[in-house]
Amino acid sequence: MDRNLIRIALALVFTALMLAPALAAPAGGPGPAQEPFRQGMAALNQGNASLAVEKFTEALQLDPDLVEAYINRGTAQLKLEQYAEAVGDFDKALELAPKSSEAYYNRALAYSRSGLFDKALEDYTQALKYAPKDWQTYYNRGNAYLDMGKLHEALKDYNQALKLHPQSPEVLHNRSLAYLHLGQAAQALKDSQAVLTLNPNFSRAYFSQAQALEKLGQKYEAMAAYRQFLKSANPDTDANLLKEALERLKALEGK
Repeated sequence: MDRNLIRIALALVFTALMLAPALAAPAGGPGPAQEPFRQGMAALNQGNASLAVEKFTEALQLDPDLVEAYINRGTAQLKLEQYAEAVGDFDKALELAPKSSEAYYNRALAYSRSGLFDKALEDYTQALKYAPKDWQTYYNRGNAYLDMGKLHEALKDYNQALKLHPQSPEVLHNRSLAYLHLGQAAQALKDSQAVLTLNPNFSRAYFSQAQALEKLGQKYEAMAAYRQFLKSANPDTDANLLKEALERLKALEGK
């Protein structure tokens, strides 16, 4: 990944966007746009997306051909849920750099967040054309397939992502969801257990583990997993799952 660019990984299991750190200044040495670009990078890394948009805009006023600024301003707009504006910035980046895997990747994220999964798939595929070993792109294309109900395609992409990045709890968790939807509860259970081995605080893995155990007829183990999820889940982001877990737990207790 280009260190000038901030990469967002869109995880199906989270409502937030995850940012990877990016600290480098734009390529080409000192120039009038360097300082506002640096300030924009700092703001985005610190979680201040509004300030980042402002600073990248300043940089682009000084250097209208600065591809990294378009991509990173688009990234900030993704954080602000300004998807149409983000797509516009990624469009401009691709006009200037038609082989930019980062621009394709990030535009795909904007399309996914807008529910435009067909367009997202096209862009993820283009991104892989220029960065074929990028596990995050396989992962997020798998998420788009999963959202579309294309489970076998999702599974294929998750498998490829795990070949490239085996210790990823997010990929393992979403693969467990695909297995659950395919009726392969044993495989789903294996993946959810692997997630918790890697990250015991990954609360949603307890929910998927409970679902798999329930499908396998392991009532008491499923109840224990639901209880663990109820203890560890975030009430703000997991409200619907908490409600469902409580309902399933009551149903199992009544059997």
